[in-house]
Amino acid sequence: MPESLTLMAVHAHPDDEATGTGGVLARAAAEGHRTVLVTCTDGRCGDGPGGIKPDDPAHDPDAVVEMRRGELARSAAVLQITETETLDYRDSGMMGWKTNDAPDAFWSTPVPEAAERLAALMRRHRPDVVVTYDANGFYGHPDHIQAHRITVAALDLLTPDEQPSKVYWTTVPRSQFEQFGKVMRELGADWDEPDDQGSQPPDFEMGLPDDEVTTWVDTTAYSNQKFDALSAHASQSENIIFLKMGRDRFAELMGHETFVRVRDDTGAPVPESDLFDGL
Repeated sequence: MPESLTLMAVHAHPDDEATGTGGVLARAAAEGHRTVLVTCTDGRCGDGPGGIKPDDPAHDPDAVVEMRRGELARSAAVLQITETETLDYRDSGMMGWKTNDAPDAFWSTPVPEAAERLAALMRRHRPDVVVTYDANGFYGHPDHIQAHRITVAALDLLTPDEQPSKVYWTTVPRSQFEQFGKVMRELGADWDEPDDQGSQPPDFEMGLPDDEVTTWVDTTAYSNQKFDALSAHASQSENIIFLKMGRDRFAELMGHETFVRVRDDTGAPVPESDLFDGL
């Protein structure tokens, strides 16, 4: 393996980088690779200071943006991310919120416009590996779906020489949902099993059957970094249920990160145990 490769993770909001890819980002940095985090929105639809919710008249979106910008910087430092890039679109909020249609909301931004900006970052950083969400944004959040769409469109704008060698979507193996759901219910979180998502479109599915997961990365050694990166997003701690597990349970449940490989020019066999296999 060359001494230094580049991993780019494209995420929707401040804190998403830690949830699904904190382990691989920390591991890549520890192994001497460059890591680039692209955060597409400003996070203004998150909780405000003191847990003030977006529908509260006292919620100040601009103050939330500044607060979450600082939290993102602290998380990136914990994960030793080499470069952070922000597209700074307005956080669109959950599907169906009126903020979906706000001026400059990420969800309402034309895909080609945002894709051009992301493609420019790809040309600048020349990632060997790119990671983002699947077409459902994993759980149907509009900004996650949009991050997927602009990543696909941005890749299509690149010349063959500019293309990354490998592209992945984050996922969770279905075998883990039962254990995950049990822990979530123990912690008092609402939890619907993947086959009980009546509020989602009929073709919506979370995660993948185990035999369709191509990449299983052991990030147990970096669980404390991942936990600390999530903890850096203190303003959103009420929504980050994983932090309530404590470090040991967190490492047990969140110590592997899993992906589906969707583009590859290395020929590396699957299943694989590293995003950089074959490079």
